[in-house]
Amino acid sequence: MSFASLGLIDPLLRNLQDLNYRTPTPVQTKAIPAVCSGRDVMAAAQTGTGKTAGFALPLLQRLVQHGPAVSSNRARVLVLVPTRELAEQVLQSFIEYGNGLDLRFLAAYGGVSINPQMMKLRKGVDVLVATPGRLLDLNRQNAVQFDRVQTLVLDEADRMLDLGFARELNAVFAALPAQRQTLLFSATFTDDIRAMAASILRDPVNISVSPPNATASKIRQWVVPVDKKNKPDLFMHLVAENDWTHALVFVKTRKGVDYLAAMLDEAGYAVDTIHGDKPQPARLRALERFKSGEVQMLVATDVAARGLDIDDLPLVINVDLPIVAQDYVHRIGRTGRAGASGVAVSLVCADEAPQLAAIEALIRQTLPREEEPGFEAEHRVPQTSATGQIIKKPKKPKKPKVPQAASGAMQKPPMQTGENKRKPAARRAVAADRGTGLSSGNPFNVQKPAGKRGKRQP
Repeated sequence: MSFASLGLIDPLLRNLQDLNYRTPTPVQTKAIPAVCSGRDVMAAAQTGTGKTAGFALPLLQRLVQHGPAVSSNRARVLVLVPTRELAEQVLQSFIEYGNGLDLRFLAAYGGVSINPQMMKLRKGVDVLVATPGRLLDLNRQNAVQFDRVQTLVLDEADRMLDLGFARELNAVFAALPAQRQTLLFSATFTDDIRAMAASILRDPVNISVSPPNATASKIRQWVVPVDKKNKPDLFMHLVAENDWTHALVFVKTRKGVDYLAAMLDEAGYAVDTIHGDKPQPARLRALERFKSGEVQMLVATDVAARGLDIDDLPLVINVDLPIVAQDYVHRIGRTGRAGASGVAVSLVCADEAPQLAAIEALIRQTLPREEEPGFEAEHRVPQTSATGQIIKKPKKPKKPKVPQAASGAMQKPPMQTGENKRKPAARRAVAADRGTGLSSGNPFNVQKPAGKRGKRQP
């Protein structure tokens, strides 16, 4: 099947040819005709399946063929996304697909000045891509009105709910025209997502192009059990031992990101970081450097888990498992895109057994475990199953109680007057003196910073 067979107009077909798009993906094959015909759509599409083109191409065609011209402080198509990164990515897709169509596009999100966004909205835009919070800020300042919105797109709707945008989404829904087209795209469909879809979609076309919550079949996944304090050393060991030179690395906290980035930099790797406290322009520069190959290792929190379109990414490393199981699917979805193969490695400690069980239940498979010699975990990671169960070992039988000494037997002598009985606070002080206390600057509970590891990459 070709894009021409889907009924797209010639300007779009020429742009797709210039972008080297030859054959539509399954989600594009199903979504494009439905959107072109004005139907509501509810699509479950795995990350990397081409869903952005699945809604952007037909919406561009409808903007050209139907409806009035754009008005001041209005938008004809509203696309809601969870993060700044995804907003920029979706905006770029509209710009590329709509090249030469004389349409106006804008991305609006927090973390940057609102004034330039307000200025661009004065003339109106055809497509506004926005995060929910910034969109409502613009609406409160009368910079954008919703009365001319013809189509609403919810991209990665599950992620928006995960990030706590339910209240903002409901406020937007209440302000939009009742007569509109609504498209909902999500990688996972929880009960909350289904309830929201039932309230805003009208007789939708249901699209599913992969098993629910599945990960890409060409991604090789495995788990390396390890004690938490040894994660940084194991990470550096695996990078050097396997000669990994291009990887997206996920860590739970900003401090963890900075700590690993410092280790990689000391070992001679070109490294950059993305996390929520980093200014948006710096985050975009880090991503561009990584995509161009200038940076070998990009260390990030879950802010980078979705919306990053990185071609030919061979490897994702989870130094920490995500708290929310669905985020695992989106993390490793950065590799194995568009039919390519990929690798996803997760370093798992005993404390993360519940997260591991939840992930395996979500993806409906038990991840193989491969211990690394020299890094065997003292605190064993419990066995888990694809049903989400933690398989506990049978308890050892209790030892029989020792009978109390008979009357007349020797008793433990009473503590002498003045003898110093150690109190709990004193025990804690002694434990800290012995080195069991941990500095707040080390997020992985490591006793001392690791030295140089790995080979300097060209």
